[in-house]
Amino acid sequence: MSAGGGTKAIIAALGANLGIAVTKFIAWFLTGSSSMLAEAIHSVADSGNQALLLVGAKRADRKATPEHPFGYGRERYIYAFIVSIVLFSVGGLFALYEAWHKIQHPEPITAWKWVPVAVLVIAIGLEGFSFKTAIQESNHTRGKTSWVDFVRRAKAPELPVVLLEDAGALLGLVLALFGVVLTLITGDGVWDGIGTAAIGLLLVAIAAILALETKSLLLGEGANPEDIAKIEQAIAGTAGVECIIHMKTLHLGPEELLVAAKIAVPPTERADEVARHINDTEARIRAAVPIARVIYLEPDIYRPTKATQASTSDAAVTT
Repeated sequence: MSAGGGTKAIIAALGANLGIAVTKFIAWFLTGSSSMLAEAIHSVADSGNQALLLVGAKRADRKATPEHPFGYGRERYIYAFIVSIVLFSVGGLFALYEAWHKIQHPEPITAWKWVPVAVLVIAIGLEGFSFKTAIQESNHTRGKTSWVDFVRRAKAPELPVVLLEDAGALLGLVLALFGVVLTLITGDGVWDGIGTAAIGLLLVAIAAILALETKSLLLGEGANPEDIAKIEQAIAGTAGVECIIHMKTLHLGPEELLVAAKIAVPPTERADEVARHINDTEARIRAAVPIARVIYLEPDIYRPTKATQASTSDAAVTT
């Protein structure tokens, strides 16, 4: 997943949310609708989140240092995790508090009655444009993967975050429209509070999903099955390499992969021949999986018993 595609989706979402937030605050000021206030805060939180994603992408581009020899690629994961916290606290919890207050003290919408409806309809159109942009950018790398698997397996956090935020924003706008319209029809402000509560629960759920997925990335995920298969084929197809004794991979960032493997070489080869085979293997791995930028290969003599023990040890670590 390219950083450029994620940046385009983030900028589209940021522009839409800033405009939407202003109109929602105006509608809340004119009508006093809690659904409009919750949605305005939601848009502010989303705008802040998109700014955080842009900052994370910028900081991740820094070059490696002696203190951080593998670079700063995982900063993108850290900022994506912060996004989930902001969405939960600023968006979800505020909406739930506002809903509780509104249900306890319901107030009908008596002034500028149809302003919030017009604002919400326009906001749905703007959010729809942002969501469409995120979908188009995601389709460039998603392939035939389902949307659920794409969100769960994506190593670059920006597009999944924007997708979930935009989907949540659209559903939140529909819920806000539901609460506002029923309040206008019935004259009962409780419906406004119910719509606000639904928005809060939705935001909390999305924040929880984002937190779980970004936590997995922060802990360290290996390459996806397709890339692992390509790496194994590249190693196995190198002259002078008998087999892979064991191998591990780790994403140092969305577009930087570490590969560490112990490979079997013939016991009769000289050191210069082994070195040449290792260099050839590294070149084949990088050609097959360009993001494999950090590669460590350890030559060894293949011993079936030793290989079995190594595989068992790897499985124990995995589980």
